[in-house]
Amino acid sequence: MKLGINLGYWGAGMDADNLAVAKEADRLGYDVCWAAEAYGSDGATVLSWVAAQTERIDVGSAIFQIPARQPAMTAMTAATLDSLSGGRFRLGLGVSGPQVSEGWYGVKFDRPLARTREYVEIVRKAMSRERLSYEGQHWTLPLPDGPGKPLKLTVHPERERIPLYIAAIGPKNLEQTGEIADGALLIFPAAAHLEETALRHLRAGREKAGKTLEGFDVVPTVPLSLGEDKDVPTLADAFRPYTALYVGGMGSRKQNFYNQLAQRMGYEQAAAEIQDKYLAGDKEGAAAAIPHELIDSTTLLGSVPRIAEGMAAYAEAGVTTLTLAPAGFSREERLASLRAGVEALELAGLA
Repeated sequence: MKLGINLGYWGAGMDADNLAVAKEADRLGYDVCWAAEAYGSDGATVLSWVAAQTERIDVGSAIFQIPARQPAMTAMTAATLDSLSGGRFRLGLGVSGPQVSEGWYGVKFDRPLARTREYVEIVRKAMSRERLSYEGQHWTLPLPDGPGKPLKLTVHPERERIPLYIAAIGPKNLEQTGEIADGALLIFPAAAHLEETALRHLRAGREKAGKTLEGFDVVPTVPLSLGEDKDVPTLADAFRPYTALYVGGMGSRKQNFYNQLAQRMGYEQAAAEIQDKYLAGDKEGAAAAIPHELIDSTTLLGSVPRIAEGMAAYAEAGVTTLTLAPAGFSREERLASLRAGVEALELAGLA
C-alpha cells in the first residue's frame, strides 16, 4: 500500500505550511500529493505550484470539478500539468454537488452519471491527441452547422495515458467509476465497511468492462492525528466540526451523499439527527451528535502502533493508496504526522 498526502483547500488557514508539508512528503517518499477545489482556490494553480518545487512526488487533483470546466479545457490542463511536472500528474474528477454546481457555476445538476461518462470520454479522446469530435446528450463537438472543426491537442503530455480518477460515494457512481476510470477517490472510508460501501460496486463496474480490481487504485482520504492512545477521544473530538459539516450540511436534505454514506455504514439515526441539527443552525449540537465510533473508524488516531493497526486494516480491506490528511495547528505538528505515517506503514509491514 502506498501513501498520499491531501493538502485540502488553499485558503483554509494553513497555506503558509502547505509547501513545507508537500516538500517533506516528497522527501519521505509519499507517492502523491492531492489538492482540492470547491468555491475558493482552484486545484490546478496549487498543483502547478507544488509540482514546480518538488522532485519525485506525483501531484493530483482531488478533484477538478466537472461543472467548472469544459472537458476539452480539462484535457488541456491535465496535459500541461503532466508535461510541466515531467509525467507526475494524476487527473481526479468529480461532479461536486447540486449546491455548488448550480449555485456557483450555474450548471444544472442533472444526470450526473451520464454527464460524467461523456466528460471522461471526451477528456480521454482529447488527451490521446485525436481530432476531437463527439456526439452526446451533454456535449457535441464541433457544434453543428457552424464554423467549428475537429481540432487536435497541440500539447504533448509526458505519458500516453494520464491516470484518471473519479470521486465516488454512491453505489451507481462507484460502479461506473470502476467501469471507466483508473482509480476511485473515496471519503469517510471505514475499513470494516469498505467492501460493502465501495469495493463491491467498484468490482461490478470492473467486471462490466471485462476487468478486475487488479491495477485499479482505491484511494481513500483519511485524517491522521498523532497522540497518546489515552487521548484518542480528545483527538477524535477535533474532527467533530469537519464530520458534522459533511454529514449534516454538505448538500441539501434530499441530496447529501455523505449523509447517505453514514446511513449505509449503520448510523441511520445519528445521521438524521446530525443533519436536522446542522440544517437548523445548531452546528455545535450536530457535532456533539456524532458517534465517537464514526469518527474513530474513518480516521487514524493515537500512537504510531495504533495508527499502524489502522493502516493494516485498510490494506487488508483493499486500499491501494492511503491518502493522509495530517492534522495539527502548527507546521511541526503536521510534519510530525507525516513522519508518523511513514513509521506506521513500516511498522505494519506495508512499506
